[in-house]
Amino acid sequence: MAITRLKDLVTTFESKWTFGDSKFGYDGEVNESHNTQYPLLLINPPLSTMPELYSGREEYEFEINFYNLYPQSAQSAVTLQHRWDNLQDLAMEWFDMVLKAYQDNTVQVYLNDQSLEIERVKEVANDKLVQIKFTFTMSAFTKCFRPTSTYPSDITNLVTWLRADSGLTFNIPTKQISAWADQSGNSNNVAQVTSSKQALRYGYDGANDKARIEFNGTSDFFTSTTNLAITNHFTIFQVSKTDGTQGELMTYEDSGKSIKLGYSATSQLKASVSDSVTTISVDLAGSDASEYHIGTYKLHNKHLYVDYDTLGSSLSANVQESAYDHNATFNQTTYDIGSNSSIYLGGNIQEFIIYNAVLNDVEIANVKSYLNNKFKIY
Repeated sequence: MAITRLKDLVTTFESKWTFGDSKFGYDGEVNESHNTQYPLLLINPPLSTMPELYSGREEYEFEINFYNLYPQSAQSAVTLQHRWDNLQDLAMEWFDMVLKAYQDNTVQVYLNDQSLEIERVKEVANDKLVQIKFTFTMSAFTKCFRPTSTYPSDITNLVTWLRADSGLTFNIPTKQISAWADQSGNSNNVAQVTSSKQALRYGYDGANDKARIEFNGTSDFFTSTTNLAITNHFTIFQVSKTDGTQGELMTYEDSGKSIKLGYSATSQLKASVSDSVTTISVDLAGSDASEYHIGTYKLHNKHLYVDYDTLGSSLSANVQESAYDHNATFNQTTYDIGSNSSIYLGGNIQEFIIYNAVLNDVEIANVKSYLNNKFKIY
């Protein structure tokens, strides 16, 4: 069942109005610039309710206004009733086209109560417009709340959860971030006290217009305030995008043991794990980290798995090194986000999630579903 958002409904409404201009806004904005092509469709921002949270349905109370000119010069030739009727005919044709657009039952949008209220108004705004107002309620499948939704915190062994939309301490004018608080409840925070090395916080403009943290590729990074909370096996998820250069997402190094996640010079996902003697390395051919993507990394025994998901592409790799010591631990020192001390990340991070465990396929699918529902990656 497809999720339908307000922007999807508005896009459909506007596409079916072919008789003049269309606008999403308020009544007072009608013909502000005096260059409107009438008849005009105006979609007022709706009030919406979710009468049953667990049903996933949202009911939008729409007020749609249709305007046309009725100047004094036309009033002697066309009655007000006739002008209203003509405008209503256009409005009805538009409404019929909208309803036809939602005949596909995979979209799950329908008119509530099969009812429509029509109001007629005259002498509107400075242009002395006639107006037909449609009021109706449409129901759409929009969001599944718990218990049907799964969040990263619903899965055991979550140790770190960094979100670009939560837990940030930053300077509002400069956007520079000094601290990024862990949302897992374990206080595995990261921070950067040096202003020249602080990444920038943007509350918009990432994947699906969500918040993002921008790294400059030359100096920006965070260091954890606690040791990395990984014993020996892990599952890690990230949503990010590189600017097309080689960069590091995460680096842990301790006496030769290491975990390194990043991008190659050709923007491919790469990952490596070392027990100080044997290294397992993956360079995921065909992946393109210059697009927003979900990256998944799993270390299980002597296997390192890397998955890449973006719009129109899903790739995976599994590399085994039989000599690797799967008892090697990674909890003896801190780690960095955005650097390995010589190579820096140029790009954006929106979410970074670490589990101190090997998640099963269902759990991995649930975390990916959470990330994709939020960021609309694919």
